[in-house]
Amino acid sequence: MAEAEEPAERAGRVDRRLLEILVCPMTKTPLVYDEARQELISRAARVAYPIRDGIPIMLQDEARPLDEEELRALKRR
Repeated sequence: MAEAEEPAERAGRVDRRLLEILVCPMTKTPLVYDEARQELISRAARVAYPIRDGIPIMLQDEARPLDEEELRALKRR
């Protein structure tokens, strides 16, 4: 039997099922999960929503605008 994960190990993870159903609150379009930066990116709205302690913060006021370089990098994904 596998050992249970410690809460600290789970804290930064986002449930994959949740990621599949979330959409951008501004545009209602799919989001791209950036695991390294712990953000959900909306290409359509050109913003990134933070993920804190494994919880996506889907508030427009919390979204970080994406610059042109970040948008170009996203197109290559």
